[in-house]
Amino acid sequence: MCVRVLIVFCLLPAGIFAQLSERPEPPKEHPGRQFVVTPGTRIPLSFINSVSTKSAAEGDRVYLETVFPIVLDGKVVIPPGSYVAGTITQVKRPGRVKGRGELYLRFDSLTLPNGVTREFRARVGALDGRATEDLDKNEGKITSEGNKGGDAQKVGEAAAAGASVGAIAGSVAGHGGMGAGIGAGAGAAAALAGVLLSRGPEAVLAKGTTLEMVIDRPLAYDETELDNSLARGRAIGDGPGPLPSHKQQSVPMPGSRFPL
Repeated sequence: MCVRVLIVFCLLPAGIFAQLSERPEPPKEHPGRQFVVTPGTRIPLSFINSVSTKSAAEGDRVYLETVFPIVLDGKVVIPPGSYVAGTITQVKRPGRVKGRGELYLRFDSLTLPNGVTREFRARVGALDGRATEDLDKNEGKITSEGNKGGDAQKVGEAAAAGASVGAIAGSVAGHGGMGAGIGAGAGAAAALAGVLLSRGPEAVLAKGTTLEMVIDRPLAYDETELDNSLARGRAIGDGPGPLPSHKQQSVPMPGSRFPL
């Protein structure tokens, strides 16, 4: 039987073996153009949720989105509306006597509207010019504003209010000057006690606050990954933006009237 099979193969035309050995290989997929966002590129972001040293904790997630397109060689690589996720790595609340609120943020990933995701570790490069918080670019630390001027103002206003009340009471008793001095001292002491019992301004990054993310490694995309048909249009500046300065918020003192 083996001899018959061998004879049959020997009698086959040589062209058949050549055809069998020359079967075409399946076509290989050719990648498209490569687009690389280089380290140091600044990407403007806007907060989707608000972050505050009052409620934030280490490990909390933060969510942002891009507000301006990143374009390479005439191609939009990172369109507006791409999502960025980050992590709060450290939080410190402001002290009651001294010390400011502090936040440390780290950015972890960027997801295009079509779902293509890249992971990295990036830092904050700049804060919204309207924000009252300060940024240490070397450490990536966001610090709340100080309030020494506001504390002094509270004590002064309370002293003035106390002096007015004391002067009226002293006039009735025939000791107007003495009553004013006693009232001023009492008002200042009460205000100082209130200052010592209250914390300084919290560091707050409200929804809509913008900042710049500086990437620390190249983000490479194949042209086939850059289908931006799902990109969402977004007007820069949506949302309430940064909160007003704590120093600009008028807090009525005892005996004063609310402004109309």
